[in-house]
Parts: sequence; structure tokens; C-alpha cells
Amino acid sequence: MYSYVARQPIFNRQQRTVGYELLFRDGESNAFPVIEANKATCRLLVENYMAVGDNLATAGQRTFINFPQESLIRLLPMLLPKRKVIIEVLETCTPDEELFLAIKHLYRQGYVIALDDFEMAPQWQRFLPYIHIIKLDLMKTGVEQACQFVRQNRTRKIKFLAEKVETYEDYAAALKAGFHFFQGYYFSKPELLKNRQVEPEKLTTVRLLQEICREEVNFTRVEQIIASDVSLSYLLLRYVNTAAQRVVEPISSFKQALVYLGEEKIKIFVSAVATAHAAIDKPKELYSLSLQRARMCEMLASSSRLPFMKDKAFLTGLFSLLDALLDNSLEQLLELLPLEPEVQAALLKRQGELGQFLALLDAYEQADWAKVSEYCQVLKLNEELVAKSFHHALSWSSEYLSASEPPDESVPKEQ
Repeated sequence: MYSYVARQPIFNRQQRTVGYELLFRDGESNAFPVIEANKATCRLLVENYMAVGDNLATAGQRTFINFPQESLIRLLPMLLPKRKVIIEVLETCTPDEELFLAIKHLYRQGYVIALDDFEMAPQWQRFLPYIHIIKLDLMKTGVEQACQFVRQNRTRKIKFLAEKVETYEDYAAALKAGFHFFQGYYFSKPELLKNRQVEPEKLTTVRLLQEICREEVNFTRVEQIIASDVSLSYLLLRYVNTAAQRVVEPISSFKQALVYLGEEKIKIFVSAVATAHAAIDKPKELYSLSLQRARMCEMLASSSRLPFMKDKAFLTGLFSLLDALLDNSLEQLLELLPLEPEVQAALLKRQGELGQFLALLDAYEQADWAKVSEYCQVLKLNEELVAKSFHHALSWSSEYLSASEPPDESVPKEQ
């Protein structure tokens, strides 16, 4: 399945792109679909922001997103990073007390708020201290009336955005009147972006991987994500208790696991669990191969001149089949994960030492012994040691999976 989003750039007075407005689309016609506004916003967020990642749609610029009344009152914008989004309050919103309190709360949380298609109604006056940007539709309001409004309100601490700028004459008039930002067909028509969706049931996996791959991991957030999914919680506790066989009392919570294993080890475990979660509806062999590759890369790093990179090597091997597990391209998935550049280069281009470990592994799995010898020479690895590592990784992944599987309750126990 694919998701569709139209983006239209927003320019400053120097005609530099400062952001993009994202608009939900239901197909390749690039027209707004017949769908209720709150549903459109939710689908835009899930399919094109959380699942796809903002960098693909907006090239790292600010994202302008329309929020209807119900979404604002429910504080839906707080799901998104305040440094990357601008909340557009739709013109269909009613300026009542509930909306006022929601806008004030979002403002105090540090979000940038814009009034979309603003009309000069007195009911909106009390909102203005909490508004950063006012968007004026030049076609709807009229160029002269919109320009007059900007001239009259220049002293306010508010920036003005001219939308529906269709001609050079519109742009010149708006520029002269003092508008700060510009959007419209004169600059660029909305561009349709088509992305393969990450399936909703796999979004939890992606969110967990996003958190665990950060340089500074927020373990409270990791715990919240794991706690939100019963199967994830179950997998983590089984895997941790399998590894921690010498513990007298079973580990029964994420906090206990964190204390026992330490931050670095728990990162590895959570990564393995997230990968297992992605593989729930996949052939068991696919996850087994991911574990095998992870262990093999870890052992190659330990045996080479790079033992300090063994944790990175483990993750590199583990994530090397992520595209098959999540039914998405590796390029698109890695856009979502804050992996270190050397890990990304290894996964996408087989570059660097980590990439050479993967290339060696590829060659070994394909029985390309000439290439195996070539990579062993480059990495200064003994071929016999590589063969032993491969068989050890195969055995280790099999044991790991067997130990972490629940007992088969259908088999009667001996009396």
C-alpha cells in the first residue's frame, strides 16, 4: 500500500524556502479527497509524518500542518516535535473557550501556531497574543484588503503569510505591504509525494527503533513504548530472562532489566526484541537469519582490529534484513532511524569496516569463496576463524530462539 501527501513550499522575502505545507491526498490525482477533516489530519500524521518521517516530505524544513477543531482540543499536535511543526488552525474552527484553552496550552508548550485563512472577526482577538503567524488568502480576501490588514497590524508581534499568490503582481503587492512569507501557484504548485506505507501494526517497531538508535537514549520513553504493546513486553522479558540465567529472581520489569544489563546491553536487547516484533508474521527463519547476521558481525569485529565496534557491528547485522521484516525499502526505513553515519553507510552501500563485514557475510552466505578470501585479506581475518564464527552464529541464533520461545502447552508433561 502507498500513502500520498502533497507538499507546497513556503518562501520568505528573499524567496528562500522556509517550510512546506503538507496536505493529505487519497491517491495520485493530487486533489483533496472526500474525507472528514479530523480523519484527514490523523491519516496525514500516521501515514506521512510518523510512519514515513518528516525528512522525506520536508527536506528538514518546518512542516505546516492543518488541524481542525477536534484535533486541537484533543491536543493531537503534541504528538509531533515542536521544533519541526507549525500548527495551522483551520478557518472552520469555532473560536470558543475550549479552543482558546487548547491554543493557549500549545503556545505555552512552545509550539508555533498559525491562523489559516484568517478573517478579521472580533471573536479571534483574544487568540492573537498566542499566535505567531496569520495566513491571509489573497484570492478569498482580496489582494488590496489583505495588504491593508497587514499595513494596519505591522506593530503586532505577528508574522503574515500570503497564500494563494497566483501572479507576480500579487507577490509584488504583498511584498510591498510587508508580508513576511509567501505561498501559491506563482512559486510552486503542490507536489505529490508517494510513499510506501509502514503498516500500522509495525509502527510500534519503528518508534521503538527510532528511540533506541538515538545517541542519547530516553529510556523512560523506551519503557513507555514497550509497555504500550503486550507482545513487545512479553518478548523483552523472555529474552532478558533467557540471557540472565544466573539471576535468582526472574526479571519482571523494564527497569529491572535496565539495572541488571546496563544501558549498552539493554540497547542491544531492545533492538533484538524490536526486530523480533517486526518478524511476528514472518517466517521464523527470517528472524533467525537476522540474529545470525548480528552475532556473526559482532564476532568478526571482536576478532579483527575493531573490538570496540562490536556493538555497532551487532546492530548492523541485525538491521541488514529490516527491509524484508518491515516490507519497505531499506533507504526509506533508515530515514526514520537516527543511526550513526557509518552504520547507515554499511547497510546501504557496504562501505567502511562495518560494510566490509556485511559484504564478507553476503559472500559467505552465497558460497562465493573467492570473495570470502578477498574480504578476509582486507580485514586481516583468518578464513578458518571466519568459518568457525559462522557456525557459532548459526548455533547461537538457534539456541537463542529456542530458549526465548514459550513452552508448548499442548505437549503433556511427564508425571
